[in-house]
Amino acid sequence: MIEFHLDARSGVAPYMQLIHQVRQALRLGLLSEGDRLPTVKDVATKVAINPNTVLKAYRELEYEGLVAKKPGVGTFVSGTLSDASLSEHEPLRQELLRWLDKARSAGLNEESIEALFLSTFRTPQHPEEEK
Repeated sequence: MIEFHLDARSGVAPYMQLIHQVRQALRLGLLSEGDRLPTVKDVATKVAINPNTVLKAYRELEYEGLVAKKPGVGTFVSGTLSDASLSEHEPLRQELLRWLDKARSAGLNEESIEALFLSTFRTPQHPEEEK
């Protein structure tokens, strides 16, 4: 089952953070069709937000066709975002872990690592740099 968390410093609305976490879990194969999401009450209590915020996130996910509510039973994953590349995730994850170790060894803290990653990720690549 997914464990939600919120980052108050992100500037992203709490309901959107929940939506992004479900989408990410679906992309990574951590959630699959038929899996049950935590109850609204459990999420609201764990991350200390209003239950209406959780409901808003769940409704949006339902609208997108990713979850379905079964009254009296819970909210269940009904769609997926993973694809055939899922088998490639683990080798890439291992490479990324090695890169993170190098970054930490170089003295970068979490914020610096995140800033470096995001700035690199958002920089368009030029064809001559792709090798």
